[in-house]
Amino acid sequence: MSCNDMSGPTRLQHLPSSVEKAEALYQQRGQLKEEQLMKKIQKLVGEEEKLRMPIAQGLPWTTDEPKCLIKPPVKKNTIPIDLKLHSDIRAVERARFAHQVAEKGRLIKQYKMERERQQKLEEEEEIKRLR
Repeated sequence: MSCNDMSGPTRLQHLPSSVEKAEALYQQRGQLKEEQLMKKIQKLVGEEEKLRMPIAQGLPWTTDEPKCLIKPPVKKNTIPIDLKLHSDIRAVERARFAHQVAEKGRLIKQYKMERERQQKLEEEEEIKRLR
């Protein structure tokens, strides 16, 4: 067979059969999807109809008059308790801590001033001795 001979099968001749197969698959898939959609719609319509139909309550088993029920005793009023919130307790502790820090800062400052004063006095005494 030669390359120019058109009597043999070519690629173009196989193409229509593969297109036909794809189209058939496409049609089948479309029908399947339509069936699924119709089932889903029918199911939703059935559920809506069930919701629209009220369910009747049955008759009571007896026709006797109901007995008068005794009211339960009245409870005493509850006394409110003093609530201590964690945030309130934490705020008090924080204020106390801040006060301690401030007091410590004042003491340190006072010690430094006292030390400087003592050092100054010692220097003055040394100067007086040297003269």
